[in-house]
Amino acid sequence: MSARILRIGTRASALALWQARHVEALLRAPPDAPPVELVHIKTTGDAQREVPLWQTEGRAFFTREIDAALSAGTIDVAVHSLKDLPTALTPGLTLAAALPREDPRDALLSRSGAPLSALPPRARIGTSSLRRRAFIARTRPDAVPVELRGNVPTRIERLRGGDYDAIILAAAGLARLGLQQHVTQYLSAEEFPPAVSQGVIGVCARADDAATLARLRALDDVSARLAASAERALLARLEGGCQVPLGALAQMRGEVLHLQAAVCALDGSRELRARGSQTAARGAVLTAGDAVALGERVADELLAAGAAELIARERSVLAVAAP
Repeated sequence: MSARILRIGTRASALALWQARHVEALLRAPPDAPPVELVHIKTTGDAQREVPLWQTEGRAFFTREIDAALSAGTIDVAVHSLKDLPTALTPGLTLAAALPREDPRDALLSRSGAPLSALPPRARIGTSSLRRRAFIARTRPDAVPVELRGNVPTRIERLRGGDYDAIILAAAGLARLGLQQHVTQYLSAEEFPPAVSQGVIGVCARADDAATLARLRALDDVSARLAASAERALLARLEGGCQVPLGALAQMRGEVLHLQAAVCALDGSRELRARGSQTAARGAVLTAGDAVALGERVADELLAAGAAELIARERSVLAVAAP
């Protein structure tokens, strides 16, 4: 009897295909590997390219349709940029593997080769992220944020064509596509805290598909899993989403997991920061539960400082701005 074909659902963008093919190669590596095929799925985020994501209702713009196919059984594995995946997964699905994290930082690409601090007054900076807009406003209040959509190569072409003075992209995507040569400056995670789980590829499967889960479990990276667990727990506690200017980064240093996070007003006028760390109990190792506890603790510190009020105010501003 031939082995069951393992079907991997993915978007068709260059970066999404790179990620899916990377997972495909890992799944094909063992001697007993099953046949694997990619299934291209168009998502809401792909279809609505002319509308800023923050003006689009709901969440999971780049994952909803893929996860629906996974739930329906038309695919067996879903590959996502983990930063796109909601903290509350579709019932019946599970995050089976978090792959080793690529550089989590944001990267500035400028036409002139000037870093952020040396861009001309009122420089036009392209980004589709409210988080990036907020931290731009914090560090360069004179800059003019301009909406930027499309896949990574398209965004770079628009920069080179003169639509922007600079654009900000995830360093991880540029590295995976071999486009690092376009980077002018890697933005400090302290000054520009990245999106939750930025740089981590998340692989989902059905919670009752034991055979697939067993294969995917071998791909799970402990450090990436712990970091993502802490960051996603923080995001869930704050009830944030891609429409909220929140950045966070968890990192393992030795045996200690450290987490820093910041919430920033869209106009850069106010910023709240918190940080914490978690060490395993003597004779034990850190668990995902430890990481979740750290994320919730740092979130509670932000909430005590007024994060809920700041987020509510920014959401009301966005509600007025949306068409």
